[in-house]
Amino acid sequence: MPNPDPLSTDLSTDQPTDPYDALLLLSFGGPEKPEDVVPFLENVTRGRGIPRERLEAVGEHYFLFGGRSPINDQNKALIAAIEKDLAEHGLDLPVYWGNRNWDPYLAETVEQMARDGVRRVLCLATSAYSSWSSCRQYRDNLEAAVAAVPDDLVAPEIDKIGAYYDHPGFVAANADGVLAALADLPDDVRDSARLVFVTHSVPISMSESSGPPRDRPEGGAYVAQHLEVAAAVAARVAAATGVERPHELVYCSRSGAPHVPWLEPDVNDRLEELAAEGTPAVVLSPVGFVSDHMEVAYDLDTEALATAERLGLPARRAASAGTHPAFVAAIRDLVLARASRERAGQPVPRDHCPLGCCTGSR
Repeated sequence: MPNPDPLSTDLSTDQPTDPYDALLLLSFGGPEKPEDVVPFLENVTRGRGIPRERLEAVGEHYFLFGGRSPINDQNKALIAAIEKDLAEHGLDLPVYWGNRNWDPYLAETVEQMARDGVRRVLCLATSAYSSWSSCRQYRDNLEAAVAAVPDDLVAPEIDKIGAYYDHPGFVAANADGVLAALADLPDDVRDSARLVFVTHSVPISMSESSGPPRDRPEGGAYVAQHLEVAAAVAARVAAATGVERPHELVYCSRSGAPHVPWLEPDVNDRLEELAAEGTPAVVLSPVGFVSDHMEVAYDLDTEALATAERLGLPARRAASAGTHPAFVAAIRDLVLARASRERAGQPVPRDHCPLGCCTGSR
């Protein structure tokens, strides 16, 4: 179950965000127009030897949306919501934004922070879970960006917030999305609907090596964390509706060589099975994603809902956390909690990633 008591915050100082003088939102990035699509995909797959024609085929997903990924606009909206929330709580903390694969690039943002005189930064990635691709790779990106700062500038020190999947604000935001989706289902199937939680598939080897070795010597944190959140959201929905519904975890967005095993079942395959089993209705909850970006807009809204319609299976897609007030408040809490512990010299085990944690790079 999620931690019911978020880390306490010490507001005794006039600057409760000390020692941090900036917050960095770190994300994946996405193309803004059709001519950006293939160069963006080249950035994503660099070093993996994927031919251009394959990238062009994958790019068709983006061309269905005018060649523009939703993720950058959603990050802009999240930054605006964070800035508003911080200001309303009397917190003066500038928010910067950097991406791994598209403008604004992380290295350029880190250099700009150095030019602005920023010295200590707290970083929140738009990924709530533990694995190489969702956490460790971002840490590597941060190290590379700091190392690339020109010698005539003082590079900022950057601390990354660890996995925050179990924060009550993240759980509450996802639960509200499920409740709204349930309310949109026909009355005769609402109470018997199955909750299908969806996240990004990763190679099984990456999944099995996820998580800090000291906490999970057997690995598997990626799946375990998703199952924990799914159970927490389902319990919250049951408490709100008075109905306990079956729930499960499935996957989307599989990529890579066919001979490499990835996490299954795929959401479309599972919908086929559920329809054959006589499931009355489903709600698809993208609990593995912070916002409704391309994996949600295409894999769920386009493909999965089309599969459900073809099968005659009533289906609704729940909203992701996005800019839900509970999630935005959770970000503030994460910032203040980390700042308070830094001032007190208290260890933050989840935020300090040990050597050997979340291996399994592609």
